[in-house]
Amino acid sequence: MSFTNIAAHLPEMARLQPETAAIYCPAGRNSDGTPRYTCTSYSQLDQESDRIAHALEALGIVRGVRTILMVPPSAEFFALTFALFKVGAIPILIDPGMGIKNLKVCIAEAEPTAFVGIPKAHLARVLLGWGKPTIKILLTIGALRFWGGATLSSTLATIPTPRPYTMATTAADETAAILFTSGSTGVPKGAIYSHGNFSAQVSALRDLYNIQPGEIDLPTFPLFALFAPALGMTSVLPEMDFTRPALVDPHKIITAIHSFQITSMFGSPALINRVSLYGREHGIKLPSLQRVISAGAPVPATVLERFATMLAAPAQIFTPYGATEALPVCSIGSTEILGETRTRTEQGRGVCVGRPVAGIELEIITISDQPIPCWDDALQVAPGAIGEIAVKGAQVTRGYHNRPASTALAKIADPQGGFWHRMGDLGYRDASGRIWFCGRKSHRVQSSAGDLFTIPCEGIFNTHPAVYRTALVGIGPVGNQRPVLCVELEKGVDPAQQAAIRAELCVLGQQQSQTQSIATILFHPAFPVDIRHNAKIFREKLALWAATQVTP
Repeated sequence: MSFTNIAAHLPEMARLQPETAAIYCPAGRNSDGTPRYTCTSYSQLDQESDRIAHALEALGIVRGVRTILMVPPSAEFFALTFALFKVGAIPILIDPGMGIKNLKVCIAEAEPTAFVGIPKAHLARVLLGWGKPTIKILLTIGALRFWGGATLSSTLATIPTPRPYTMATTAADETAAILFTSGSTGVPKGAIYSHGNFSAQVSALRDLYNIQPGEIDLPTFPLFALFAPALGMTSVLPEMDFTRPALVDPHKIITAIHSFQITSMFGSPALINRVSLYGREHGIKLPSLQRVISAGAPVPATVLERFATMLAAPAQIFTPYGATEALPVCSIGSTEILGETRTRTEQGRGVCVGRPVAGIELEIITISDQPIPCWDDALQVAPGAIGEIAVKGAQVTRGYHNRPASTALAKIADPQGGFWHRMGDLGYRDASGRIWFCGRKSHRVQSSAGDLFTIPCEGIFNTHPAVYRTALVGIGPVGNQRPVLCVELEKGVDPAQQAAIRAELCVLGQQQSQTQSIATILFHPAFPVDIRHNAKIFREKLALWAATQVTP
């Protein structure tokens, strides 16, 4: 094949395993109360996406057309996404839970020509004025209302079954999609994904975790679900609200794992935590799972430990490190974390995210908040020193759509060819080549005595048995910030114990040099977190709150 189109994986898998189930989707309940599912085979998914590709072309959604896609995880979501890739259109994927204001900004920046969505999405588009200056083509997945355009069902009625589609011969560096970041550390930005980026991700995940065609996957994050058909796995969509993983019903997740003999599962740290608590309470084992993958934020060792007791050896929980702009970058398993690195995390050394994956170049560079136009080896810090993580590789996206300033801050041109991406994360490399994550660059507390890094400091205080999680924030002017530790206690802890817990935390802080300057400790009822994973702490919001609680 002389071209690269990420959709090419689907017809190939349909050829190799036509009758294998590609997707199981929840479809209500049987008379006995058990969940009911619809099944779409690989041949059916490929044929349906072919028909949809013809329908999209008929409507004017062709190669290069930027297209907002707002359809919940379903068979239609999979078929539509692969159809958009097949025609060479550019799907724009935005988390609907990021907030109305951010949604409108993201859609305006994306400058879409087409909008494909369920009726609820179209209603919001009309009422809130999303994409009004640029959107010309409307396609509704469901019943059409007053907003006009076409419906998928009526358009498909004109397309015979089967009707093969010849996919666009897109180049590896041609834009395949625009995926918006969660906005956990600022306004969401649209990362430009090429077909080559996606293909590199598929290869990296397959090789890193030894994923085989025919495996059964439970994806609890919609974008991660798209990898399953490309890898030849069967996707079982769980019964859950994908925008609120922290509120998932663990019984439904466990039922699906048992019913389908799930071999691979992806879940945010918040979801993994909830399922592990339920599993411990009910003595549940999950022997079919060969691997669990959790990403979005560091996973506490206590959570890994709980979930690991539900697995059968040699299965473990892997925590790949990366971001929307570059994934995967590093990976580590729960066996190594629980057997070795957790102790160093509790001593304030940061969170180990493992070694760089094959094909990724990773360097630690001097901390700077300014753009770096051109790479120079002199940017690298001394071995073992904390700096910003910079990466280079085939799965690293080249820039942000319509955000030149953000692109300039994040990318460094390499005179040897290509570019480096600044992760915006701080960390260091240990003597054995492992990378240790020390928090976001924008979250470091810049005090008069020097910088304090969030993850190492928080790791020390998180060892307290009454603490669920902590967040270090700075208040006051940069360079003279006052460090404040915000604390969220475990559920059920009596608020009357706060004074005693504060005193105990102060003792913990005095035992390590990097936390001795943290004298202000505040208790917060429930940290604000990102909508995508319900795990990334919005420290910016906590800092504003802390400033109202502390007297100057």
